Amino acid sequence: MAQGVSERIGPTPPSSIRSYLRLNTPKLFTKIDRGHYVVREEAQVTLPFTDRQNDYRLVVTPPREAFRFGNATLIHGDCFEWLANAQTNSIEAVVTDPPYGLVEYSEEEQAKLRAGRGGVWRIPPSFDGNKRSPLPRFTVLSRDDIGDLERFFFSWTRLLFPVVVPGAHVLIASNPLLSFVVANAVTRAGFERRGEIIRLTMTMRGGDRPKAAHTEFAEVSVMPRSMWEPWLIFRKPIEGRVQDNLRRWKTGGFRRPSKDQPFGDVIASAPTRKVERVLAPHPSLKPQAFLRKIVRAVLPLGEGTILDPFAGAGSTLAAAEALGYNSIGIEKDSRYFDVARLAIPKLRALKPS
Repeated sequence: MAQGVSERIGPTPPSSIRSYLRLNTPKLFTKIDRGHYVVREEAQVTLPFTDRQNDYRLVVTPPREAFRFGNATLIHGDCFEWLANAQTNSIEAVVTDPPYGLVEYSEEEQAKLRAGRGGVWRIPPSFDGNKRSPLPRFTVLSRDDIGDLERFFFSWTRLLFPVVVPGAHVLIASNPLLSFVVANAVTRAGFERRGEIIRLTMTMRGGDRPKAAHTEFAEVSVMPRSMWEPWLIFRKPIEGRVQDNLRRWKTGGFRRPSKDQPFGDVIASAPTRKVERVLAPHPSLKPQAFLRKIVRAVLPLGEGTILDPFAGAGSTLAAAEALGYNSIGIEKDSRYFDVARLAIPKLRALKPS
């Protein structure tokens, strides 16, 4: 934190930083964890940020008014601050696709993504005339990056823990390279690990020959081609037996597709269709056909509210709306918030193939 302040306003004694934070919390800042603060939404318009090292001044736009569509509410803000002020035992389930590596949704990396070159985002080659969506390269993360990721998920889920009801399930999209970091952090925050849902889907991750030695090692893949995506399952400990928890909190299990068919942990899923990507341009957009299955399942009695703290283009909210569920989404990026406002009604109206 001291390093970040110095880069932006010049050398500053750590004692001065601590004093400023102490004197202006909670007026300007919300304390999330030790050494972790966020600027309160109402203070953002009065606090311009300057980066002296890079001659950069960030002009923060005021938060947008909440968007409501049917039973869905989309909030423009920081989920850490929202959770810190949310009502206890007010959410029955969480379905979310958070930033895997923290860095890929930073201003710098998003600018590189939009420019189509450089950074953590890899632009896959085209095949059969089809242009592939960009993918973040998590193999470039350092030990420090992974440590930051673990602290991020621990801080987030520790704030989430009191907000969800006993027995609430939390489904978190991850990837095989970093799922162990996420699982460790979330269980440390108090949640139980309950397995994972395997989304069977062809991806463009892995399978490549050694860089700059394709011909010499033509029969070698550096990593296996990834053909699945893990969605980690966690649950807040139940009160008493599952049946007791279901009666009181309406949570604790998964809703079956039918009375005779249990909910399974392997779901075949095609890549996100072009029509959906056009309606909701977001690099991590998941298909409605898959989302509606898992969103339906996390409310075992079909009652309650689903939260997506990293709403992106609003696909989780659209899936919940299609099912008649109540949902709340939080999105920090103003551009994706605006995308979601337009996309939620359109995605909700789609009929998955």
